[in-house]
Amino acid sequence: MVDTGPDFRQQMLESGIKKLDAILFTHEHKDHVAGFDDIRPFYFNQGPLDVFGVPRVFDSLKKSFDYIFQDHKYPGVPEVKLQAISKEKKFKAAGVEVTPIEVMHYKLPVLGFRIGDVSYITDANYISEEEKKKLKGSRILVLNALRQDPHISHFNLDEAIQLAIEIGAEHTYFTHISHLLGFHEEVDKLLPENIHLAYDGLEVEA
Repeated sequence: MVDTGPDFRQQMLESGIKKLDAILFTHEHKDHVAGFDDIRPFYFNQGPLDVFGVPRVFDSLKKSFDYIFQDHKYPGVPEVKLQAISKEKKFKAAGVEVTPIEVMHYKLPVLGFRIGDVSYITDANYISEEEKKKLKGSRILVLNALRQDPHISHFNLDEAIQLAIEIGAEHTYFTHISHLLGFHEEVDKLLPENIHLAYDGLEVEA
């Protein structure tokens, strides 16, 4: 289950993934949806793909990728089945139960997801106490940590560390990091024992 950023095609090629079970959209920003058209090879092999997200995200997709949603489609355009979700209710994607977690990306509500013991949060700078409860007990937490200095819509490194300690997952991996965070090896050495910087190709099991 993926969030299709602009490097989606490259990630799929490098990982050797041959089948895509479902797509879960966190929000509509271009760095999370720009690779949506690259689901074509999976559609050709599998047929229509289930796409999960809030209605607001679907409205944005229909504007950016209008050709996918037209009644009379151009040959070769992928077909998708839109599955509306909300923060209030768990849902199943490819038979797997998913818990949505609402976080704030400045003033924009964004969804994170918990699948089994793995929780994934991106593009956040605030999580309510009620939504944090959904993260408690996670074995693995993936969390955004953009840079060293404070940012208007993302956790910085110190904020991400404090939240990771509060949640208390066995292992936390920081993602959505920029060059302003510093060199990977140098920053990783400064982190608590069970907290690491994520990297391309990292795999975790739910």
